[in-house]
Amino acid sequence: MNLNLRNWLFWGIILLTLLAMAGYIQTEQRPSGREIPYSQLVADIDAGNVREVRISGDQISGTYRASGESFSSYLPANNDIVQKLTDKGVTINVRPEGANSPWYAQLLSNLLPIMLLVGVLYYVSRQMQSGAGKAMGFGKSKAKLLTEGQGRVTFEDVAGIDEAKEDLQEIVEFLREPQKFQRLGGKIPHGVLLVGPPGTGKTLTARAVAGEANVPFFTISGSDFVEMFVGVGASRVRDMFDQAKKNAPCIIFIDEIDAVGRHRGAGLGGGNDEREQTLNQLLVEMDGFEQNEGIIIIAATNRPDVLDPALLRPGRFDRQIHIPNPDVVGREKIWRVHARPVPMSPDVDLRIIARGTPGFSGADLMNLVNEAALLAARRNKRLVTMQEFEDAKDKVMMGAERRSMAMTPEEKANTAYHEAGHAVVSLHVPKADPIHKATIIPRGRALGMVMQLPESDRISISYEWCISRLAVCFGGREAEIRKFGPDKVTSGASNDIQQATQLARAMVMEWGMSNELGRVRYQSNEQEVFLGHSVTKSVNLSEETAEKIDVEVRRLIEDAETTARTILETYEQDWETIAQGLLEYETLSGEEIRNLLDGKPPTRENQDFAPPARSSSVPTTRPRVPGPEIVTEPTQRV
Repeated sequence: MNLNLRNWLFWGIILLTLLAMAGYIQTEQRPSGREIPYSQLVADIDAGNVREVRISGDQISGTYRASGESFSSYLPANNDIVQKLTDKGVTINVRPEGANSPWYAQLLSNLLPIMLLVGVLYYVSRQMQSGAGKAMGFGKSKAKLLTEGQGRVTFEDVAGIDEAKEDLQEIVEFLREPQKFQRLGGKIPHGVLLVGPPGTGKTLTARAVAGEANVPFFTISGSDFVEMFVGVGASRVRDMFDQAKKNAPCIIFIDEIDAVGRHRGAGLGGGNDEREQTLNQLLVEMDGFEQNEGIIIIAATNRPDVLDPALLRPGRFDRQIHIPNPDVVGREKIWRVHARPVPMSPDVDLRIIARGTPGFSGADLMNLVNEAALLAARRNKRLVTMQEFEDAKDKVMMGAERRSMAMTPEEKANTAYHEAGHAVVSLHVPKADPIHKATIIPRGRALGMVMQLPESDRISISYEWCISRLAVCFGGREAEIRKFGPDKVTSGASNDIQQATQLARAMVMEWGMSNELGRVRYQSNEQEVFLGHSVTKSVNLSEETAEKIDVEVRRLIEDAETTARTILETYEQDWETIAQGLLEYETLSGEEIRNLLDGKPPTRENQDFAPPARSSSVPTTRPRVPGPEIVTEPTQRV
């Protein structure tokens, strides 16, 4: 049981005992017998029914003359009850107030407030003796100790990060057999920093290290150190290391260490800031005069750029392990780990699902498996089939379908031709990802979308892909202009314009893809916070350079508009066919779109759709590699 909880329970029992004793004392002081109103007492005295009475303060009790029954009542101030009793010959016994209770009860009633005050002062003084700022347990560490009985995790439960596991295997061997390294003069790293995007399994990896080594595992969040009271965070750091020394060898895992380890002097508050005091204490505990043998610190963050340099130097966090989003092989291994408890039908091919989820982290894949299981349960199935996994993937990537949303026929037609424009341009640009699905059913915040998935994980981006992507972005807007006229253009292309502008600026300012501006980077790696959001800082540019950048960005966008317009004019019959197919079926897969362009309608129940006749002058679409295919607006990493 927690020490603080035991202390509160102990003093609670004492308080309840004292209250019970006080109640008993009051009960003893209360006169015995049937309590009667004062008016009845006067009437009984006048009738001569009272034999004797006992008066103590404002209380009176006595017995009746005939039955011998006892009674009690209370006397008002300025009463003449004594004269009445004397006239009727009633025996009167007078005692001082409180004489009915025993001496020990009177003593306890007087000492009770003093005892309570002394008890509270004694408890607070004991808490204060353990160090400044530790009153009421504020300075105690909030680190939780996890042992093997609380769900052991090993490297078998972690997949997709083989290189990281190899680096961490050395730490496991040191914890198991430290003499092997010490014999050769080797020292294990004091701290290991796990760096990677959110959801890649940094916390799970740290638990796996403790599970493999079979040692105690302390876990705490960086935000648990900082409080509003000065000195509390540093006190918690000291207490955490004291606990770890008692359980050495062990592992201390600090999650989101950037909450306490940010660069000193970068914020407000000066050197006396509570967060900085906590960081100073952490630096001293990790590598100060006192050595912490057998204690290994593992921390996790997705913002290593904001950490203090003193925290990252050798001797503290002297080893950084990058845990990226998994590739297609890693995703398949992660799928197999998360799919263990899920009963799956024989048609489920995890390799295909892994190929269709590029850029997904381990947490995303776990969520997708859960969504598929929930869909299967909702459909009253005993096994999770491939259809549930595909539907769950569409829901995660594109959002849930909003079929109840009311759309006018004009809005539906506008959406269909807009998405058909994206699809046609995507099929005829030099380099584009295959179309996975096109839909005009509202999903999430979008009224419709064309979802594209790369055939394999993309490590780098080529100029040809960027130019093709810009043209695809403007395919929808150019389709609206060509079909409905410039006056009927809607705001549906706002997201397309935003993405195209960001891509064009990255080409010019970051990737050196402009001959006019050369191979110079005009974008800084530094981040600054503006209105609660991280914004990339730009290099100080001259007016002439900034003007050249704007001209180059505008040129790329206008060339993309021209390319999209030309493709729509050349392949107008293909565009019309896809638009009519979307109006008829609402959702078309990439394979169904290719079949439509070849004159083969999709096979759907209760549907009778005949695609428009194709002109012999319209060139056929270039062949596409079929397969599991990918994300509408994929996030690229360069």
